[in-house]
Amino acid sequence: MAGSHRAGRAQPERAGGAGRATTRRDEAATPDDDEPTPSAEGGTPAAGRGEESHVSRMARGGGLNLVGALVQQGSLFMVMAILAHGLGRADVGRYSEMWSLLSLLGLLSLAGFRSGLTRFVAVFLAENDPSRVRGTIRLGMGITVVGSAVIAALLAIFAPAVADYFHDPGLVTAVRLTALILPATTFSDAALAATQGWRSQRAFALIGRILDPLSMLGLIGLSVLLIGNLTAALTALVFSSWSTATWSAVALLRRVRTVPRARPIMEPQRIFSFSMISWLSALAATGLIWAGTIILGNLTDPASVGVFNVATRLVNLAVFVMAPITTSFTPHMAHLHHVGETDEAARAYGNATRWILFLSAPAFIMLIVLPSQMLAFFGHDFRTGASVTMILAAGQVIAAAAGPCGVVLNQSGRIVLSLVDNIGVLVLNVALDFAIIPSHGIVGAAVAWSVSLIAVNITKLLQARYIVGVAPIGARTIPTLLASVPAAAVAWVVRETITNAFFAVLVGGLAVLVVYVGAHLLIGLHPDDRALLQRYLPRIVGRRRKGRPTPTRAS
Repeated sequence: MAGSHRAGRAQPERAGGAGRATTRRDEAATPDDDEPTPSAEGGTPAAGRGEESHVSRMARGGGLNLVGALVQQGSLFMVMAILAHGLGRADVGRYSEMWSLLSLLGLLSLAGFRSGLTRFVAVFLAENDPSRVRGTIRLGMGITVVGSAVIAALLAIFAPAVADYFHDPGLVTAVRLTALILPATTFSDAALAATQGWRSQRAFALIGRILDPLSMLGLIGLSVLLIGNLTAALTALVFSSWSTATWSAVALLRRVRTVPRARPIMEPQRIFSFSMISWLSALAATGLIWAGTIILGNLTDPASVGVFNVATRLVNLAVFVMAPITTSFTPHMAHLHHVGETDEAARAYGNATRWILFLSAPAFIMLIVLPSQMLAFFGHDFRTGASVTMILAAGQVIAAAAGPCGVVLNQSGRIVLSLVDNIGVLVLNVALDFAIIPSHGIVGAAVAWSVSLIAVNITKLLQARYIVGVAPIGARTIPTLLASVPAAAVAWVVRETITNAFFAVLVGGLAVLVVYVGAHLLIGLHPDDRALLQRYLPRIVGRRRKGRPTPTRAS
């Protein structure tokens, strides 16, 4: 749960957390490992290298995060499958209720310091100010630790009332175990966010996206195998979360030791003014993610919540590429807008959108055409969520096609506008949940979530275009749609001819991938993508060139 809830909220907070920089130093909020070291003025030395350098650095910077996201989402998928097979739908629902509760309370505990720690550690390092680096870390970590401890204590005390909200008195123990997990996950989130201020994604990716979910998978799997109940699974999660917290503390301490010793200087007003807006925006965005689960838990039964969250986990697999690509895009958008290179910002936005849509489209095709077969991996009882999976996937397709539009708003200084958007869509989602869930159950929750997601992404896309003046140039949505049509047709043929769910998914997945990539090659790659292939796959390009006649000077 530690890794899973981190994944659910990391991106909204990152997107909501970085307003327009006021100095060149402030642009270094969350850069990639491959970003150049800032100059004495905090700027990027390669600022003027042109379009190819930005595209190349965005592609490299997302590499480690992409691997981490793949490991994380795969591990979380396996955790849900283990719980589904070992515990059944009802306990999967109870687990999901605790997961959503942990996500929201964890964000409440952080109070916006995830973005604040990353941003101001980076700024003060660029200014070579060790006193303020140490003061920022002490302030941010202190507040999040104390806040999470207080909230955890209150959660443990009022566990019976929380169980009553879900109409399940047996949840009291689960709620108190969740209270034990909360301080550990909050500390890990804050510590890893602080390490990113050193312009590095390594600790965040290796600990938060690889070590944490793998340890969670191993311990929960072992607990379900040996004991086989929800209490055992959540107890395993306690050990996994505190193990991650220990590794996160070690990673942060190693970074702090590189800073010269100095008396800590804190700037609470400056940091709080930034963090509070970031926090409110992230809280609203995370509320959109988990509102359906919380309301379903009150209006329906745990089994329905379990089916809904298994469908959600499947759909999240399709968009796991969004977070690492957006993380790589964020510092480039901040820099390009700050120096007034609007055309370059539009191209970077288009590249990020195209990569997200290109990489996620095959998974969307599988989710829409073969939802029952994919849900069968969790057990036949979960195949009732096929319509939910299709509806959720439709909402995420629009989100993928809009690209990181929220980042465009935030990095251009429109963070308050983004906050208004997030609050508005949360209100819309909650209203739709209460209006539709009583009569349509989990299908109603899926419709409410997808309608809200489509509304907020279209709104932000239009705001990015007409307010910021940045449109996703080169997103190539139509070519991706054209390539998806024959791939979807092949998936439909597989669905109609292969009755075994496992083989249908295996054969269908391979067929969709081959046809989809082949169609894209026939349509033609974007020039930026061809340039990347020539840069990073020289052997493949070289073999193709060997088969061609060498052009003469006259030709």
